[in-house]
Amino acid sequence: MVVGIGAVASGPVLQTDRLELRLPQQGDLHATFALNAHPETARYLGATSAMQDHFTRFMRNAASWLTHGYGSFIVRRHGSDEVIGTIGVFHSWRGLGADFDDMPEAGWILHHDHVGQGLAQEAMDAVFDWFEHSHGPRRIVAMIEQGNVPSFTLASRLGFAPIRDAQLPDGTGMTLLERLPG
Repeated sequence: MVVGIGAVASGPVLQTDRLELRLPQQGDLHATFALNAHPETARYLGATSAMQDHFTRFMRNAASWLTHGYGSFIVRRHGSDEVIGTIGVFHSWRGLGADFDDMPEAGWILHHDHVGQGLAQEAMDAVFDWFEHSHGPRRIVAMIEQGNVPSFTLASRLGFAPIRDAQLPDGTGMTLLERLPG
């Protein structure tokens, strides 16, 4: 007899001085698609203009939460329902090699109107505190498209160092980075 089957409905909610970070919900699909499809926000995100591509990313994040207990959070300012970003540590496999695949991967996407205000660092600091408390100190990787100076600056502030350069199947040049525990 099946006692109950349901979707993961609750999880961590992180609060910072200016932000609330919560797990994605089904109703966030269109808001995050709009966020990622905006030309200024999407400049370094790769091909995200099709809903089917975004849906795959959205579901991959849900699977990360379900199978690994961590993933990207939905970011809102306190007192607002507007989704201004997706930020977190998720589990992915990108086919980039043993030094990158099958590892916790950090990523941060903020709507272009909210960049340059310290919000991504504020959110990532909270995510790293939560992640280390919940999952222990671990090596975390990230990848940044070459030329994305603001993300490289943030990555350095967050303790990431370059591993190597790589090329995605679509030819996009990326720099792979790591953040070591401690």
